Amino acid sequence: MDPSLEASAIRKVGARLVPFLAVLYFAAFIDRVNISFAASGMNRDLGFSPYVYGLGAGIFFAGYVLLEAPSNLILRRVGARRWIARIMTPGR
Repeated sequence: MDPSLEASAIRKVGARLVPFLAVLYFAAFIDRVNISFAASGMNRDLGFSPYVYGLGAGIFFAGYVLLEAPSNLILRRVGARRWIARIMTPGR
């Protein structure tokens, strides 16, 4: 393959993907910030202490970390279309 053609293709792909990935990164950051905003209201309404809320958030993220790698491995085997559809449908 021609090196200049390869460099051109990588440049074009980067120009299209980087802005989109930056928007996704920003959205993920906003989502994580919202957890801290939700804490103040939830702690007051439900009577949680900051420790209890932190414990619950930690359990959620621990589950996310433990199950993310197997989910990606399965996604690779069955394909994104089937796997995302399976995730979006309610359990039986």
